[in-house]
Amino acid sequence: MEIIRNPQELQNLSLLLRSEGKTIALVPTMGFFHEGHLQLMSEARKQADVLIVSLFVNPTQFGENEDLDNYPNDIERDSKLAEERGVDILFIPSKGSMYYPTHSTWVEVPELAKNLCGQSRPVHFRGVATIVTKLFMTALPHIAVFGEKDWQQLALIKRMVRDLNIPVNIQGHPIVREESGLALSSRNVYLTEEEKKVAPMLQQGLQEMKKAVAKGEADSAKLKKSLTDFYAANIPGSQVDYIEIVHPENISILEKIEGPALCAVAVQVGKARLIDNLQINV
Repeated sequence: MEIIRNPQELQNLSLLLRSEGKTIALVPTMGFFHEGHLQLMSEARKQADVLIVSLFVNPTQFGENEDLDNYPNDIERDSKLAEERGVDILFIPSKGSMYYPTHSTWVEVPELAKNLCGQSRPVHFRGVATIVTKLFMTALPHIAVFGEKDWQQLALIKRMVRDLNIPVNIQGHPIVREESGLALSSRNVYLTEEEKKVAPMLQQGLQEMKKAVAKGEADSAKLKKSLTDFYAANIPGSQVDYIEIVHPENISILEKIEGPALCAVAVQVGKARLIDNLQINV
């Protein structure tokens, strides 16, 4: 496995690989790999001649008082795990190499960014869209694989690629969970032992909502109220950021479930802000 830190070096190599007819897959990450990241790599590995994984804690997607300075990282460990999963190139750029001091160009998809995480994290998706565009322009992949835990991010990137005619096939990968049902996340390291015991209730509550829909309840307000009460009872001390039911493609809020829907939640459990979602179809 080769480690590249210079964006221009990676771009030149990718241009060469494409000229040789090689298929390139990219898995963008912020590092501190868990099994969810590794499964994205394994899926991408199956589809490409060359697998590139980027490891970059992108500062522009963090707002004030978020955990940028404390975001977990272990590059030595991550490098070993990436190599074991068959990664060909690990791209680890510096902040200065990705953002000039006079950086002033941004990519935004405001319609898909205004709900869910965009309400409490107003700069987040501008930072996500911008860094992903920069990674696409640097790694020049044919395929990019993202996890479905960050469903809003996945939908936003698909729309961005469509609207800007970026020639990359965006693929989502199902959420990878612990045996308890808790979605894997780098931020799970913030959870205490007691918090880890109750955090799986995020998904359990979503499953209860799905059962209610199957029994005929379609009113979003009633479903959200029930889920709010469930979390209050089963995750002591938690704070709900949002519980919302949206259209899975355009992230518009649904007042009734009459077709494809996505219930997405963000809940603060101790120091960890946890997100999860579940697709509900009627």
